[in-house]
Amino acid sequence: MTGPRLPDGFAIQVDRRVKVLGEGSALLGGSPTRLLRLAPAARTMLDGGRLEVHDAVSAQLARTLLDATVAHPRPATGPSHRDVTIVIPVRNNASGLHRLVASLRGLRVIVVDDGSTVPVQQADFTDMHCDVKVVRHDRSKGPAAARNTGMATCDTDFVAFLDSDVVPRRGWLEALLGHFCDPAVALVAPRIVGLREPVNTVARYEAVRSSLDLGMREAPVVPYGTVSYVPSAAIICRRSVLKEIGGFDETLKSGEDVDLCWRLIEAGARLRYEPVALVAHDHRTQLREWFSRKSFYGSAAAPLAVRHPGKTAPLVISGWTLVVWMLLMMGSSFGYVASMVVAAITGRRIAKSLSTVETEPKEVAVVAAHGLWSAALQLASAICRHYWPVALAAALVSRRCRQVVLVAAVVDGVVDWVSRNAKADEDAKPIGLFTYLLLKRIDDIAYGAGLWTGVVRERHLGALKPQIRT
Repeated sequence: MTGPRLPDGFAIQVDRRVKVLGEGSALLGGSPTRLLRLAPAARTMLDGGRLEVHDAVSAQLARTLLDATVAHPRPATGPSHRDVTIVIPVRNNASGLHRLVASLRGLRVIVVDDGSTVPVQQADFTDMHCDVKVVRHDRSKGPAAARNTGMATCDTDFVAFLDSDVVPRRGWLEALLGHFCDPAVALVAPRIVGLREPVNTVARYEAVRSSLDLGMREAPVVPYGTVSYVPSAAIICRRSVLKEIGGFDETLKSGEDVDLCWRLIEAGARLRYEPVALVAHDHRTQLREWFSRKSFYGSAAAPLAVRHPGKTAPLVISGWTLVVWMLLMMGSSFGYVASMVVAAITGRRIAKSLSTVETEPKEVAVVAAHGLWSAALQLASAICRHYWPVALAAALVSRRCRQVVLVAAVVDGVVDWVSRNAKADEDAKPIGLFTYLLLKRIDDIAYGAGLWTGVVRERHLGALKPQIRT
């Protein structure tokens, strides 16, 4: 996939997790993982993993590496804050709205009141240091319709959508706007963190495991990637591209942000997740509301599966790797031996795919082991989250299934706890392993319940169908 030429001065940096093979002749990494072979001229230009665009050739190489998801942009300059209008959809959240608008000094703001019981008034913002315009829906049409109304009202090149329960942190806008110096970029999103100091156990869990927090690593937004979508609680879009695809889908009650991302990608646009930019969100931390919200998120998968076949797969895994773990789950001598044989075949297939690159046996073994471990974590997560009703039914009738489910629940929870705590903000209050495991399982039960409810409602199994690759 090609795109418009990158401007001179634009730079890219190879992701530090990408493996350099064959003395620089190939790169292995990205999301999803791929092998990218480099011509001698490309190796010369890619000095120290960094490339700055200065002509058509370097611009094409930079675009190729970005689209292969093995490199990240280092833009020079971007649009001004004067090129952006902030759109805030709101319904019955006056306190959150005023808190947000107060943080947007010097910016152009459109508030779309989506049928609030007490209407939002223009006079409410006379003491605010920004240009505020209020538009009202007499009856609630939903957040997607409110965002579309706001977009239709503004006339700037870029539109930022902020929900009324967020507050941007300093420097957020500049960090996001820089990405738009790439003319192919249509949407950029910040990292969403907690707004308040955690006051209870659920709040401490959300501080490290919020569904809206996509982590500390910058990434392109691509299906099956590390970041496959971004939440619409805080995003900036190129207005012309958004209008071309028809804006948000107003018929979706949930998942309209995921749908928007995927339609933009299908239209050839590039999307970025930029965790340097931070926006704080007022998380739900009461157990009942929290559980309901997690279930609500799960219910979006089935409608999305109808609109975007194959992109909502709960599991994306190699068939050979799946066989290895299925044999191990049997727990028999035959299963162990057979799994080792299949693992050896998998390693040989990987070695064959790398045969055109000078690699040592150790490098092949590391790639194979990483693939097996990643697949194991995917399986454990899917068992506990997407397929837990099936796993529970199997555990009730089979001792071996009970053992598998227990191991999956512990491994998934422990690995996730270690990973999340390692990436948590320094000021985040730590959460104990046992408490984390308990809340992680409740989180998964809620999401899975919503997922299966959506599947029954839509009468469509796409959201449960794994994608098995050869």
